[in-house]
Amino acid sequence: MTETPTAQLSAAGVSIWLDDLSRGRIQSGGLEQLIADRNVVGVTTNPTIFASALSNGDVYAEQVAQLAAAGKDVTEAVFEITTDDVAAASKIFRGVYDSSNGYDGRVSIEVEPGFAHDAASTIDQAKQLWAKVNQPNAMIKIPATVEGLEAITAVIGAGISVNVTLIFSLTRYREVINAFLTGLEQAKAAGHDLSTIHSVASFFVSRVDTEIDKRLDAIGSPEATALKSKAGVANAQLAYQVFEQEFASERATALLEAGANKQRPLWASTGVKSAELPDTLYVTELVADGVVNTMPEKTLEATFDHGVITGDTVTGSYAAANEVLDAIAALGVSYDEVTALLEREGVEKFIVSWDELLETVKTALEASK
Repeated sequence: MTETPTAQLSAAGVSIWLDDLSRGRIQSGGLEQLIADRNVVGVTTNPTIFASALSNGDVYAEQVAQLAAAGKDVTEAVFEITTDDVAAASKIFRGVYDSSNGYDGRVSIEVEPGFAHDAASTIDQAKQLWAKVNQPNAMIKIPATVEGLEAITAVIGAGISVNVTLIFSLTRYREVINAFLTGLEQAKAAGHDLSTIHSVASFFVSRVDTEIDKRLDAIGSPEATALKSKAGVANAQLAYQVFEQEFASERATALLEAGANKQRPLWASTGVKSAELPDTLYVTELVADGVVNTMPEKTLEATFDHGVITGDTVTGSYAAANEVLDAIAALGVSYDEVTALLEREGVEKFIVSWDELLETVKTALEASK
């Protein structure tokens, strides 16, 4: 039997994580099936995913009724429901975690998006989530806002594994790596075992294309059209170059020699947003050793079905990737403006989803009384 594309992707050093989680998927055995059949070795969640899960089906009804009877308010109820799902999923992935020595088998849960510009609240809630899930293979997601950088350092420094989310620009990515390394230095000073602290840096891909393509369409020239749907991949490829550079530094090397792990790049937002694009674009063009690709189920299934994995498609690409971004800039499209906008919109979208999640749970709590 021919090796599957997802197996080939794993063999090329890419960790496949599913960008979805629901209690139905947990209880049905669906997660175990994906581990066995699709080479899935982790799960990521966000407020949008939980809002969707809670609004579909009655699998949460029993717990909602119990929480209502206990007099829990909506925020407390959401905390209980989401941490229960993440703890249950973490147990399912515990075998992957153990066999990979903590490298994979990770399940991520995000701090409230309303705290994106509040470092102190982010730090407090990250510690609460970590304690409540109480599984060594959990990861706490913290957005890469300016205020989030401070929180990343503090949470890593407390010995907690972190998934840094909503990274769009190369400049911010360098700041994220600095925050991670500073956190490791604090963890080392506090006596934590550095080998138990893991982190990923989630670099968003398709959203970069969506915004830049909109601007290229407005320009409308042949040169602009020729550059469509190239920025997202180029940006991510250059992020991997940053990863290679920063973790070869004397500072990083000293921490790695003390037992620390590298903060791995993670490709997020990997579902294509245009029917004109190959549905595996943000998988096959971003293959490199030591990265994570977190995929919506549709992208995962497309990759399994017809993904063409040709080995490393990143490390030889840096000159061409720089040419793409330079050509886009020469047409008057501001990289800094686009990435700043995407960060703002990313936080705003998660806040909208969080509010939807609260409203869904509030309605369910009231109906259970």
